[in-house]
Amino acid sequence: MATDPSHNRRLNEWYEERIGQPATDDEVTGYWIFVLGLLVGILGIFMVIISDPASALRGWGIVAGALALALLVAGPLVRLPLDQYASILIIVGLIVSIAGVLWFTIAYPDNWRPQSSPIITVYAVGLLVMAVGGIFAPLLTTRSEHEANRLQGELADTIADESDLARSITELRAALEDADADEDDLAAEIDRLRADLADTAADEADLSAQLRTLRTSQSRFELYEDTGGEWRWRLRHSNGNLIANGGEGYTRKHNAQKGIAGVRRDALGAELMLIASEDELPAEDETFEPVEEVESQAAFEVYEDNAGEHRWRLRHDNGNILCDSSEGYDSRSNLTRAIDRVRAYVGPAAYLRFDPTAFEIYEDNAGQYRWRLVHRNGNILADGGQGYSRYHDARRAVDRIRDDLDSYEFEIYEDNAGEYRWRLTASNDQIVADSGEGYTDRDEAEAAVERVETYAPDADALDVGPTAFEIYEDSGGEWRWRLRHRNGNILADSGQGYDDRSNARDGIESVKRNGPNAKIEEA
Repeated sequence: MATDPSHNRRLNEWYEERIGQPATDDEVTGYWIFVLGLLVGILGIFMVIISDPASALRGWGIVAGALALALLVAGPLVRLPLDQYASILIIVGLIVSIAGVLWFTIAYPDNWRPQSSPIITVYAVGLLVMAVGGIFAPLLTTRSEHEANRLQGELADTIADESDLARSITELRAALEDADADEDDLAAEIDRLRADLADTAADEADLSAQLRTLRTSQSRFELYEDTGGEWRWRLRHSNGNLIANGGEGYTRKHNAQKGIAGVRRDALGAELMLIASEDELPAEDETFEPVEEVESQAAFEVYEDNAGEHRWRLRHDNGNILCDSSEGYDSRSNLTRAIDRVRAYVGPAAYLRFDPTAFEIYEDNAGQYRWRLVHRNGNILADGGQGYSRYHDARRAVDRIRDDLDSYEFEIYEDNAGEYRWRLTASNDQIVADSGEGYTDRDEAEAAVERVETYAPDADALDVGPTAFEIYEDSGGEWRWRLRHRNGNILADSGQGYDDRSNARDGIESVKRNGPNAKIEEA
C-alpha cells in the first residue's frame, strides 16, 4: 500500500522519535490508523453512555463506535507486508464499512431496525472483505512470486558490477598463474635481496637521508586562471627555471588539479601555490626558498595550566611563540605523545588551501571516511551525513556532488527544535548531503543553500595524508592556521592571528623547519 512520503513525513518523524525505525511507510500509516480508531472508539463509548435512547447524540456515538471498529481492523492489516491485491481488498472493505456507517446516519433513528436492517449487512460485508484481504488471501496464496520479484530486483542492482567482477577474477587468475610460473625465480630473488640487505646495513643512515630528500621537493606547482578563463599549471624549480607546464587549459579548476596529481606521482613533495590570476604569476627567473628541515631554533615548552591540565607551546629562540597545543592533556605521558606526533607530522604535512571553499575528506574516530564542504573562515557549509568504509568511495561522492549538483534537489524543512535545515536528495529520495546545523529563520537556510550552489561545483577536493595544515580566516578577519589529523583532531594551531595570509604561511614554514628537531623544556 504505497503512500507519498511527503504527505506523512511528520507522522514518520513522530513514529521514529517515539517508537522506532519503520521498515516501510505502510507500517507508520497502519499504526496511526489504529491510534485514530482507538481514540474514535473511546469517544463513541463515552457518547453512548451519556446519551438518551434514540437521541442524536446516541446516534453519533454509534457512528463513532462503528468507524472505530473498522479502523481498528484496518490499521494492523495495513502494517503487514502484503501484496498489492490484498492491500486493495483492505481498502475496498474499509470503504464499504464506511458506506454502511454513512447509510446509518441517514436511517437513524426513524428507519433504523437493528434486528433486520441491511445496514448491518453492508457494514459486516466491509469487515469481511478486509478480513479476506488481510488474513485469508495471504494464507491461500504463495509468496513465491513476491520473492521472485525481490530477487530479480537484487540481481538488477548487481548486474552492473558483474562484468567488472568477472574481469577482476580473470586478472587475478592470470596473476596467480604467472606467480606460480615464477615462484622459483622469486624465491631466488628473495634470497639475493636478503643478502644485499645484510651487506647494506652499514649504509642505513645514507638510505634514510635519501628518503628524506625524496620527501622534500625543490619545486612547486603553480595553479592559475589565464586571461582566457581557463585553468593552467606549471612546475617551477626553486632556482626559477620552468620544469613543466600543463600544455593545455582546463575549463574546471579541479580538472587542472587532477592533471597536477598525475605529475605528482613522478615529482614527490612539490608544494602547490595557488595564484589568483595569470597577471600575478611570479617572474620565471624569480627564485624562492623551499621549506626544508634544519637544526631547530625552537623548543617545546611544557607547563601545567590553571585548570591542572598539561599543555605545550613551541617557542623560538627569539622569544616568539610559533604554535601551541590548542587543548590540554590529563597526564604528562599523553602530552609527550602529542609532542611526538607533532614532530613526526609537521615536516611532510601539506597545505590545505580554501579558495574560498574546499571539500575536505577525512577519517572519523570510527575509521570511516567522510566529507564536508568548508569555507576558508572555518565554517562548515555542508557535510555528507554518512561515512564510507573506503576513501575512494567518499571521494566519488564528492565528485558526484560537484559534477551533478543540478540533478539533485534541495529541500528546506523545520526540525523538531523549530530550526530550519536543508538536505540534498537524489531522484531515489536518498539524502546525499545536509546542512549539518540549524538556522533561526528560513531566509538563513535559503542563503546557505545558495552558498552551496555557488561554491560546490568549483570547490577543490583536498587529498591529504595523515595530517595537513589548514589556513583559514577567523571571524575577526585575521588569518590563522591549524594542523589537523585526518580523523578531525586538531594537533596544533597558530595561537595567534595574522593580518595577511602570507604571514600565516610563513608561520607554518617556521614550524615545519623547527618543529621536527625541537627539544622539550620545562616552562
